[in-house]
Amino acid sequence: MYDQYDGLIFDMDGTLLDTEPTHRKAWQQVLKQYGMHYDESAMVSLNGSPTWLIAKTIVDLHHSTMDPYTLAIEKTAAVKAMLLDDVVPLPLVEVVEAYYGRRPMAVGTGSEHSMAVALLEHLGLLRYFDAVVGADDVTRHKPHPETFLRCAELMGVVPEKCIVFEDADFGILAAKSAAMAYVDVRRR
Repeated sequence: MYDQYDGLIFDMDGTLLDTEPTHRKAWQQVLKQYGMHYDESAMVSLNGSPTWLIAKTIVDLHHSTMDPYTLAIEKTAAVKAMLLDDVVPLPLVEVVEAYYGRRPMAVGTGSEHSMAVALLEHLGLLRYFDAVVGADDVTRHKPHPETFLRCAELMGVVPEKCIVFEDADFGILAAKSAAMAYVDVRRR
């Protein structure tokens, strides 16, 4: 089905793995300590963004003086404590399994590199991927194309011959900016 592409790139959260409920739960748990809340509907537009940027948005919305990087560290720790118990793969893993050994594949995620590796390894999926590019591996995040361009580079595939699987508007914009084909898994 995707044989015309030389490389496949997958977003992780909400695309390969059902991590979104755990992320929401972790935000709620951490923010409650500070009398803040996480407005799910307002935050949907930030899906795929690095944790510190989401934390900054929440801090700004609450007119708080809290350091967003500190908040992001606390949220990441909460997610790590919960995720390994709760995370499950999504059906798109079938595409990964089908193309394993046939095409190079990478994960390009807004999660931190160590978190992505830990989750993929925990589920026995890490071995399928030639590269993992996390939020801390790039300086410009989705919707900028740097994450996906770095994936293509690490796979040794020109961007125009890659296809990206994404579940967020920022990621789709990043794929378009990188001149890559994409599949919006929300419509798959």
